[in-house]
Amino acid sequence: MCYLSDYGEHAIAMAKEAVATCGVDGLFLDCMNTRPCIGKECLDAMAKEGVDWQDSRQLHAFNQRKIVGMAKRLADAVRTVKSDLLLYFNGVGYEAQQSIGSYLEFECLPTGGWGYETQAVGFRYLRTFGKPVLNMTGRFHRSWGDFGGIRTEASLEYDCLNGLANGMRPTIGDHFHPRGDINRAVAALDTRIYQRLQKLEPWLEDAKPLTEIAVPTLRPYPGYDYLASEERDDYNRDFTAIKGATRMLCELKQQFDVPSPISSWENYRVLVLADSVILDGDCRQRVADHLARGGVVIASAQAGLDRDRRDFALPEWGLQYHGDEATETTFLQAGPELAAGLPDMPMAFYERGVVVSAKPGTAVLGTVVEPYYDRHWDGRHGFVYLPPDKDSGRPAVTCNRQVGYLSHPVFTSYYKHGSVPMRQLVEKLLARLFPQPLLLTPGAPSFMRATVCSQTGRRMVHLLAYLPETRGAGCAMIEEPLLVEQQRIALREDDREVRDVYLAPQGEKLPFSREDGYVVVTVPKLRGYALVVFAE
Repeated sequence: MCYLSDYGEHAIAMAKEAVATCGVDGLFLDCMNTRPCIGKECLDAMAKEGVDWQDSRQLHAFNQRKIVGMAKRLADAVRTVKSDLLLYFNGVGYEAQQSIGSYLEFECLPTGGWGYETQAVGFRYLRTFGKPVLNMTGRFHRSWGDFGGIRTEASLEYDCLNGLANGMRPTIGDHFHPRGDINRAVAALDTRIYQRLQKLEPWLEDAKPLTEIAVPTLRPYPGYDYLASEERDDYNRDFTAIKGATRMLCELKQQFDVPSPISSWENYRVLVLADSVILDGDCRQRVADHLARGGVVIASAQAGLDRDRRDFALPEWGLQYHGDEATETTFLQAGPELAAGLPDMPMAFYERGVVVSAKPGTAVLGTVVEPYYDRHWDGRHGFVYLPPDKDSGRPAVTCNRQVGYLSHPVFTSYYKHGSVPMRQLVEKLLARLFPQPLLLTPGAPSFMRATVCSQTGRRMVHLLAYLPETRGAGCAMIEEPLLVEQQRIALREDDREVRDVYLAPQGEKLPFSREDGYVVVTVPKLRGYALVVFAE
């Protein structure tokens, strides 16, 4: 239904009536992201604004203004009835809700099509807005309205704990049966989980995530549905890289955000510019300011190029750009500084990279090995198998005082192909440029997640040991928590003197030591989840 038609005023009147007569504390307006409309009212409005409705980009941009306008009209109307109403408009961009809604919700049913990668990005994106965030998962195995489906207890608990570990509160979504029947199996499941979560309350109230790294996005998230078809390829490209970087940094136990285009970058010590971040206008200035403050950058492929993609926008890269690689697949020859822990062989870059040369002061840590040929069909033969041929000497991995650079889109490659050496390269650059991160977890399994939050007088480390497993045709499942034993963790003490370390909520004290500016403790056993408290 079109919000510029009489339906818009009808919906506003219904909302006002509900607030006036039902004693509600708030309204959740769902599914507000309607498709573009070319009815009479919209055509008249577009004509007044000078919008060409046959231009897909202009049409979609007008449609988003219309949706945001409807949210504002509705918010203003219901607040005349009750000024302190809680309001959320699902489907309106998070940026727009900064000045309209009361809080934010992150809707994600990981087994219902959203996926766990979406959850990992969304948590770290929404918490940068400075508003309270509600983590909306659901009990349905597939998606909303799956009345016969129920999540496993471990998967539902993981959603809730993962949200808590990232600074947001949980809600488990459901639908009542139209007869009003209570599904006692679902109620019992929710009760068990909430009773366990409630015991953590003292360590959750006003707890703030501590982060040092930013993976900035220049596009609103999620924004795919808001875009004209001509813009969607670029959106998908950029967010594939963001999801790959998020996956890597989660596995490396780094403390990071995915700040929105309107969020500040000032308090981060590291910027990770994933694959396709062009430095133009405000973005160029923000990166320059970050470097001027002494911050460091990890960049890859085209990240750092100027608007015209002619060269790198800032001299701190220490590189010159020469265009794309001639072949789709090339290989990495690691130099001595990178070799430890990597296979002693040329390692494939599975996505096309760019050609760069290093300027004085920039160290080349790895070079590009070319294949004999690119994959092709010459009319008689298929050239399919690609052994590496000669080391070209061209830089593949470089580093100077402030910028670590990889000439290939390693974050996209990691998301699409899961090549562990790509993560190892990023880990090695971080170790050179940022050798003392807030948290260290030596020997931790890659599936474990670790986040740090802070309250007055204490900091908490949330450890989660669950593994979403792709089953069958592609449903990501968590059936049971995993056991991790004798896990050593080290929290950088900074200027906060730690006096006691214990597990919450049980209060079991853990012996600790101090090593090189870190407070070091060993968690004897965690099954799925442990909350380690460093009291001051």
